[in-house]
Amino acid sequence: MMTQPLVSVVIPSYNQGRFIRETIDSVLAQDYRPIEVLVLDGASNDETVEVLRSYGERPELRWWSEPDRGVVDAVNKGLNLASGAIQAIQSSDDTYLPGAIRAVVAAFASDPSLGLVYGDVEYIDAESRLIGRTSLPPFALADYLAKFSFIPQPSAFFTKAALDRVGGWNPDIPYAPDADHYLRIATHFSTRKLDVLLGRYRYHDEQRDRIGARISHHWETAVRSWIARESPSAELRRKAELGIHLTHAHYLSDVQWLRRTIELYRAAALFPAVILRDDFPRRELIPGRTPIWKVLSRVKRSLGFKPRSS
Repeated sequence: MMTQPLVSVVIPSYNQGRFIRETIDSVLAQDYRPIEVLVLDGASNDETVEVLRSYGERPELRWWSEPDRGVVDAVNKGLNLASGAIQAIQSSDDTYLPGAIRAVVAAFASDPSLGLVYGDVEYIDAESRLIGRTSLPPFALADYLAKFSFIPQPSAFFTKAALDRVGGWNPDIPYAPDADHYLRIATHFSTRKLDVLLGRYRYHDEQRDRIGARISHHWETAVRSWIARESPSAELRRKAELGIHLTHAHYLSDVQWLRRTIELYRAAALFPAVILRDDFPRRELIPGRTPIWKVLSRVKRSLGFKPRSS
């Protein structure tokens, strides 16, 4: 890879006018050049186009606003237009932290086998107030499949070589396209987690990822396709099955407590040690705990007891 490779950032957008300026500015304010920013807007009917026009004729920023078939279509259009040796897909409500791109370029330059790098992210709310952060472990494909860890989109960068090898986002998996994309890259290229904060992930009411049932279903679709295509080892297959059960359990609602408990038991049967993990919801293994707990909470409130603060 050249010493100063072009870095392309693709930003799919639809009706995120209240956030998109902060997203674009976080790229343009980076202390690294050359960069290009490609905004693929799906004909937003809010203030998005007005914000995009306010940048004038800035060579580093190109944008289009036209109807599309959703975020996957927008991302793939952007990837087809991008020229960078290093590329990223940034949501139009998330941001990069200062120095992110320089750190990523240095990582790729240090190891030509790398196809994907990512770092930790901060969590912010709709008003950009800090509400938390990640402290992710080093990358391991088995842990990624098992859902012991994840790759945050706001901090992920990949090479053009990796993109050419595995292709773009899969239109058949519109609710987990980034996770599927990273899985395909990590299967064929070295992947590294950097011990540095690179981006910010925003929580707000309009987010797509509140549609949990579709996310878990599409992750299962992606993983089963990966198993059929890659014929992984028995251990990786077992971790993949574990991750499917944990993903279903994570996204099932309290109303679906019985299914959630069943998924957790299936996960524990596959990999008993998972019960010892701090992030495993052991209390959910008690059948009926959720509805019983809700009834007891209502009784306590009716008797004048205040609900627990945590």
